[in-house]
Amino acid sequence: MNYKHSFHAGNFADVLKHAALLGLIEAFQRKDSGFLLVDTHGGRGGYLLDAGDAQRTGESEGGILKLIDRRPIEQQPKRKATPPPLLAAYLEAVDRFDAETFPTGGNTIAALRAYPGSPLLAARALRPQDRLIVCELQPGEHSALSKALAPYPNARSELRDGYAAVRALVPPPERRALVLIDPPYEAQEDEYDAILGAVRDGLARFAQCSFAIWFPIKRRAGVARFLRRAADLPAQSVLLAELLVRPDDSPLRMNGCGLVLVNPPYRFDQALAQALPVLRDSLGEQLPSSRLDWLKKEA
Repeated sequence: MNYKHSFHAGNFADVLKHAALLGLIEAFQRKDSGFLLVDTHGGRGGYLLDAGDAQRTGESEGGILKLIDRRPIEQQPKRKATPPPLLAAYLEAVDRFDAETFPTGGNTIAALRAYPGSPLLAARALRPQDRLIVCELQPGEHSALSKALAPYPNARSELRDGYAAVRALVPPPERRALVLIDPPYEAQEDEYDAILGAVRDGLARFAQCSFAIWFPIKRRAGVARFLRRAADLPAQSVLLAELLVRPDDSPLRMNGCGLVLVNPPYRFDQALAQALPVLRDSLGEQLPSSRLDWLKKEA
């Protein structure tokens, strides 16, 4: 595996995925009892937007840097309305992480430099009764991830296959679990088989388990087949959220992305319904669109 998330840190796909992740964590925390969060493809934990891979690709300019613009108001394209709660919590978490990583001494004009990946966003949001286990297969990325998670006693990283971890970790002692599946898709559509196999296995072991599956949108035909199969999962409900920043008419680039949410928390669709149009309008490049549909919903 040659993929490194650092090339894409803070892009529009990260914005959707990470805002939803924090929203899911908040929904799980409405109950006092703890839960296990499993991140199957963790990466290195945190990223610098102004150096290395992220600086070379500049993808954050079409993502988080459109939403956290620290220039004076008169230099910004237009005054932005107050974001809905799902996005507001995410933006506050990213802003706080950057401020703690690079203290500016009160200089709020400094551009955003540090961006937290899903492991650090989650670790920083956990309560004492919650647990986080993050899987990463690349030794170098895992080493960085272990150091990033060291300050958080109820979070740990494991050098292992994330799909196999679902079988090993579900059901957890807490009897509440959320699994984030965010693979690199180097195998393109072949990745769907591994994803759906892991989810089916997890549901067979623990029917109440929740899954959040991120996927890129390049070839619509392949995505459509994946969604049909996702609708057949033995789950109580399956929710789809999509964000396209441009028409999905080119298989050579990522035109959008989506989330398949298996057994999502109660009314989580309402939070996404508020956030998706804002993301579409804020991050869209050419004829952007968004979609929110139930693929399966049992009464």
